[in-house]
Amino acid sequence: MATKQEFSRFLAETERRAYKQALFAVRDEHLALDIVQDSMAKLVQKYAGKPLEELPLLFQRILQNTIRDFYRRQKTRSLWTTLFSSFIPRNRETENEDYDPLETLETLQPGASSNFADPRIQLEQSQLMDTIEKAIETLPPRQREAFLLRYWEGMDVSETAKIMECSEGSVKTHCSRAAHTLGRILKKDGIEL
Repeated sequence: MATKQEFSRFLAETERRAYKQALFAVRDEHLALDIVQDSMAKLVQKYAGKPLEELPLLFQRILQNTIRDFYRRQKTRSLWTTLFSSFIPRNRETENEDYDPLETLETLQPGASSNFADPRIQLEQSQLMDTIEKAIETLPPRQREAFLLRYWEGMDVSETAKIMECSEGSVKTHCSRAAHTLGRILKKDGIEL
């Protein structure tokens, strides 16, 4: 059984990557934060007594199911949203959505060095990450999910298959197609892998 400190550390370490996964899936910062918070709450409520080594797989399953649930609810809500959208004023001011509070978090491991001292390296890394994230957003949902679980989260094929509720062969196919598509996109942008 994971202690409270281990559980808290796991959630803190997982939060940013989970947010990015949700953001890639729903393409809305606020919804992505809600999905991550809901997923974390479900993990704590249902699996607080599980061993620490089981938490990553359980959390990924919960996160992916929460994303799927979001899309199921969206289908129902979209009908009503379309009907009521004519009542929303067209000249309404929108908030500044460029600020991402999670991007300001420093995610260094103890003893790791930071590139904050060299702005050129920081800018290059930031631009490269933006290019990669935009390329990932273009992937079909199942390919994106498989790719992120395998390569972003570092899960093996069998764990990814369990989370995605598909065969290991499907995971390999999705990952292969995603990697080829991303390679092609990045090469077109001048990034050699």
